[in-house]
Amino acid sequence: MIDVSIIGAGKLGTSLGYALSKKGFRIKALSCRTFSSAKESRKIIGEGKAFTDNVQTARYGEMVVLSVPDDEIEKIVEELLSSDIEWSKKFVFHCSGLLSSEILKPLKVKGALTASVHPIQSFAKKKPVLKAFKGIYFGLEGSRQALALSQKIVRNLGGHYCILKAKDKPLYHTACSIASNFFVILLDMAVSLFEQIGFEKELALQTLLPLVQGTLHNVKKFNIPSSLTGPVIRGDYKSITKHFKALEDFPPYYEAYLKLTAQALEIIKKEKKLSPEKIKALKILLEEK
Repeated sequence: MIDVSIIGAGKLGTSLGYALSKKGFRIKALSCRTFSSAKESRKIIGEGKAFTDNVQTARYGEMVVLSVPDDEIEKIVEELLSSDIEWSKKFVFHCSGLLSSEILKPLKVKGALTASVHPIQSFAKKKPVLKAFKGIYFGLEGSRQALALSQKIVRNLGGHYCILKAKDKPLYHTACSIASNFFVILLDMAVSLFEQIGFEKELALQTLLPLVQGTLHNVKKFNIPSSLTGPVIRGDYKSITKHFKALEDFPPYYEAYLKLTAQALEIIKKEKKLSPEKIKALKILLEEK
């Protein structure tokens, strides 16, 4: 198997290192901003040398993974480029969902095989979960040889992959952010409204979670349009009007509800799930708000 160096062994880097080590990859070195953090990651992964020096870390790996914030990648590439490391035939991957492998071009010019390898999953803690990558998708983009290795890695981890074009990375990452972060924001909005009627925050969340989980189950089992429920799919003009009235004292929520209702109506129109008359009535209602 391949010797791996991980630069930026934070939540994702540590989880990835742990998973790779369980599949026979040799984690030879890892780096963090502080030595205590590097030692913690090394203990979790179970192997490798701990460093705060990125160049020293990179020396050990046939495959170097940059699992760092987007705005640090260019700086680290420059740091690695200034070293005397022989980059010919080394694999260099970064894990950004937004940036393409083009940001690694200076190392590619030196002979490195480069790609962006982005797991479409969130990692809330450093402590890894067994089979954390099983069943998830990775967005891959880069040179032919680097893509071949990254596909092999994804298969070893039990995941799936989609091959991306460099120009599509921003839109791809926007979609991932909407699915992950905006979902949480919408749930927070719902919890906040429950708090307005006297619920404790934790009780509000526990009350809503079965509804959320049921919806996700329906999306997985059926599809997005078939999982839409509620007053919009029924063309229930009166209920939607009352919702707007209830949200008058919460302007940001009012605006979000207005835009999301309009988007729901677009989905319904495409699927032809509502009569033209009801669609027209709802459209007029939204235009008046």
